[in-house]
Amino acid sequence: MKTSMTKIINGRSIALLALFFVLTYLLPLNSRLLWQPDETRYAEISREMLQRGDWVVPHLLGVRYFEKPVAGYWINNISQWLLGDSNFSVRFGSVFCSALSAGLLFWLAWLLWRDSRRAFAAALIYLSSLLVSGVGTYSVLDPMISLWMMAAMFSSYLMLQPATRRKKIAAYLLLGLACGMGFMTKGFLALVLPVISLLPVVIQQRQFKQLVIFGPIALFAALLISSPWMLAIAMREPDFWHYFFWVEHIQRFAADNAQHKAPGWYYLPLLFAGALPWAGLLPGALINAWRKRAECPELFFLLSWLLMPLFFFSLAKGKLLTYILPCMAPLALLMAAWATDCAATLQTRVFKINSVINLLAGAVCVLGVLLSGYATVIPLLPPQLQQIFQQISPFSPQENINILLAATAFAAWGLIGYWSGKNSAQRWQWAAICPLLLSLFLADILPQKIINAKQPQYFIGHNIALLRESRYLLTDNVGLAAGLAWELKRSDILMLGEKGELSYGLDYPDAAGRWINKTDFSAWLAAARMQGDVSLVLQLAEGEDLSVLLPTADKISRIHRFILLWYKKQP
Repeated sequence: MKTSMTKIINGRSIALLALFFVLTYLLPLNSRLLWQPDETRYAEISREMLQRGDWVVPHLLGVRYFEKPVAGYWINNISQWLLGDSNFSVRFGSVFCSALSAGLLFWLAWLLWRDSRRAFAAALIYLSSLLVSGVGTYSVLDPMISLWMMAAMFSSYLMLQPATRRKKIAAYLLLGLACGMGFMTKGFLALVLPVISLLPVVIQQRQFKQLVIFGPIALFAALLISSPWMLAIAMREPDFWHYFFWVEHIQRFAADNAQHKAPGWYYLPLLFAGALPWAGLLPGALINAWRKRAECPELFFLLSWLLMPLFFFSLAKGKLLTYILPCMAPLALLMAAWATDCAATLQTRVFKINSVINLLAGAVCVLGVLLSGYATVIPLLPPQLQQIFQQISPFSPQENINILLAATAFAAWGLIGYWSGKNSAQRWQWAAICPLLLSLFLADILPQKIINAKQPQYFIGHNIALLRESRYLLTDNVGLAAGLAWELKRSDILMLGEKGELSYGLDYPDAAGRWINKTDFSAWLAAARMQGDVSLVLQLAEGEDLSVLLPTADKISRIHRFILLWYKKQP
């Protein structure tokens, strides 16, 4: 009877988890416009790889693009190949990897505790965490590297368990394959993270001898899976490894000119926010794991996989929110263990705290949305305060539907969070649906100001006829250029003035003519108009006016910060 009841619970749990996944991860994908520069970049790189039939050397806008290895593009290539050209296919690779990560996490939780409820809670917490669901429905490489790091964590747990020699070899092979695929997705980071995460565990369990004996098997597997592409690109592009190792790794990690510089504590508040709607569980889960690290070795194992990568990323000078995505899997497992123990022993205080955090988060966001949208029409506010809100507000007072939808979504977050704290030993998992409305209606909530700064698809679609007629297309923004290339299915977009992340590829001799100096634009335009129409698409900075130095266009189309200057062919 107990076994059959467990099967019923498991079946219902999996069905609910699948429904949540469909609503949060799959349903909204195609309704959201692509963001620049990330999504337009990865959409276009894969489109060009498929068009060229070249799965070895990545290109963006027809020039070499060596910032990342190739496996992440392969996943996106397959998605576009199977599903066609759509926003859904661009993002499906990230969603697919997030689903696989959740499946491995569920499996690992079962191996750790043989408790289906803990396994379900871990997968639910992982998929519903704000950072995971946000990045997991966004076309970047981080969900893919997170999958390989989840696979590395899974296989490293297997290799540390007492087992036969054959099973040990299999576990080390799996670890090597995961690291090899991670290396081909995002580089040497995939080799560093497992090593530093395992080091404290190996020291605690005194497993150095095993590591020395079997470790070369993992190295062999990593080389086996990655060396064909490594050798192929070295033969095709001899300078790839110099650029990729020195610029993309050494400079990004430690150089003074590293991109996205931030202080060492940068990730701490972001980890708390990224754990919403489960942030209230985070402190207790960490304290519980540390206190029980000796009697429960699996908690120390998870703690090491969380804290060592977090410490590593905090040391780096260049920081981005998405970098800590691999930390969310061990954190979800720690929070699931803590939460299910509290629910079983009726320690409901932690769930009430979590419900209050969600209520406050929802209330603050509702207040912020309403004030930012309507501050100028509230007579009780001082004029100075109204002016401040007007300057910082992403909304305009005319965007009533967006404002009300955003307020409704955040209000639902707060109310659901509060409700989950009532009778919390049974209801605490319902906090997972706090962000559901926000996820479903995000496309309708976004202010036009953000759309016109980060989502060029609407503007491109509005001017598609003029753009398609143009012999030459130019822009001053790489993300916008990738968006133009993706929408128009042509990679010959020229850069005006700015090179950005294309600087290295544009320095190759065969890329001559793909970049035009602003001082030479008038002369270039006169010659280009003899061959056909010319479209110049610009993205102005906030408050910037169109330069009077540009030649007068035959047609001008502008939507807020996006502007098209169209020059007709001259005989």
